[in-house]
Amino acid sequence: MPEIRPFPGVFYRVPDGDLPKVLAPPYDVIPKAYQDELYARDPRNIVRVVLNREPGDAGYADAGATYARWLAEGVIAPDPEPALYLLEQTFQVEGQSLRRLGLLARVRAEDPEKGVILPHEHTRKAAKEDRWRVLNATRANFSPIFMMFPDAAGRFAAAAERAAKAAPALHYTDDGGVAHRLWRLPAGLEATAFVEALGGKAYIADGHHRYATALRYRDANGPEGAFTLGYFTPMEAPGLVIQPYHRILSTGPSLPEAKAALAGKFQLTEPADVAAAADAVARSKAPYAFALAWAEGGALMAESLPSDETLFPPDTPPSLRALDTYFLHQAVLLPLLGVSDDAVSYVHSLAEAEEAVAKKACRLAILLRGTPARQIVDVAEAKESMPAKSTFFYPKLPSGLVIHPLLA
Repeated sequence: MPEIRPFPGVFYRVPDGDLPKVLAPPYDVIPKAYQDELYARDPRNIVRVVLNREPGDAGYADAGATYARWLAEGVIAPDPEPALYLLEQTFQVEGQSLRRLGLLARVRAEDPEKGVILPHEHTRKAAKEDRWRVLNATRANFSPIFMMFPDAAGRFAAAAERAAKAAPALHYTDDGGVAHRLWRLPAGLEATAFVEALGGKAYIADGHHRYATALRYRDANGPEGAFTLGYFTPMEAPGLVIQPYHRILSTGPSLPEAKAALAGKFQLTEPADVAAAADAVARSKAPYAFALAWAEGGALMAESLPSDETLFPPDTPPSLRALDTYFLHQAVLLPLLGVSDDAVSYVHSLAEAEEAVAKKACRLAILLRGTPARQIVDVAEAKESMPAKSTFFYPKLPSGLVIHPLLA
């Protein structure tokens, strides 16, 4: 099981009403315009540490100096005693109110070969180097590594519900309308119940680059340097929402050309628009499903026929064979539509896809379904890696809510 410990979390010492001014999403979902907005919102916003605007060495040095200054000035300060932290997020998806409970804890980063914490995604060198430099400049974690774990018996869920009956230590609502409540769980019987409920493996949902950076930091600083900030939530929970990443193509076939290329291999229908296409894909029960929507107008829904299996090489691992994203990139984009991966960019929301199509900022968009948690586990257990941008866990975990100081 993952080795987790309480720790003295570093918190902003501001009223709850000011938390939206100083917190931010994870660095990798902050576009430039929003980064500028967060900079202007408050001089204490955590974006100045997790995504500094200064280029190169100066940016990393400024991030480290800013964090050290905030500590010295008391803008942020550690709790007096170690604790685990229970976080509740309440949010809306397609008109439905959902709630997710998860535990923030100090966790030992372990090599995947040990089978304790398993990844499912490739990591990119530039992103890892960026996180490495932020980590060395600050000696702290500002965004947790999001992990899911099996809780079939409901032990964790029961412990979380008990703890959530108390008054929270803080609460706030972020820019996306997600409500957050957080409880401190001091070391003791209550915290022990959570540790015991985390028996078994954990699977990285989000934060693969930060996890790879934690392993590098361990290798550079010794065993105590292995501890990083983790967030754990049950994979059975209804609040574990995995949304799709849609594809935006700069080049590609016309609608008639796509119909000709896909005919005979897919059942094809023509939805009215981007929103209707996305809805049709989300409701499809076919083994593979995707939809295309063109900037000049028109959409096409493609659902798999039995012959689609022949589009894979025979040695394709079963865990990858099950994925819509793997199928799209391996069997459809280049082989059937003549689109190479360098023409592909990614958006996680339907609104972004609709905007790209409406503004003719792309040739066409490809709309996908979300990846089920079970498929992520299967890929991780098989020690395979999904295509880039296969999963978008929603809602994201805030940066700066609970800061984890490193031990080494």
